[in-house]
Amino acid sequence: MSTSQSTDGSSERDQQGWSAQINALGGFIRAQRQMAKLSLREMASLTSVSNAYLSQIERGLHQPSLKVLQAIADALQLSTEQMLKQAGWASGAPMNGAVERERADEPRAAGTEEAIRSDPRLTEEQRTALLGVYRSFVEGSGSQ
Repeated sequence: MSTSQSTDGSSERDQQGWSAQINALGGFIRAQRQMAKLSLREMASLTSVSNAYLSQIERGLHQPSLKVLQAIADALQLSTEQMLKQAGWASGAPMNGAVERERADEPRAAGTEEAIRSDPRLTEEQRTALLGVYRSFVEGSGSQ
């Protein structure tokens, strides 16, 4: 066992949590791009980031830099703060190692979905997209 990993496997869980967070960020970016009816090429043109790299970000293969997140936020007409929260870099957002580790039980899932449905800052399309992304992650976490 490596010295950087504790006996309870927390280092591995931290890495899995971070990976899940990067995947969630990518899913959020993809959903926002699709709601804005932008192709990857159009988004690449607006951000000065290659469409191949944007695709990798959306698939959770790369963690974008702050500069890239700002460019994406501008292209999607979002605040940089919203993007930073999705990336886990803003206050109040989960950070590496602090991502929830317990399974989502039904009351918590229902509460999360209700919060999404009742958030007045979201459009109906955004709610639908966010609920879809959230459910795909919750359903996917049960098989791990």
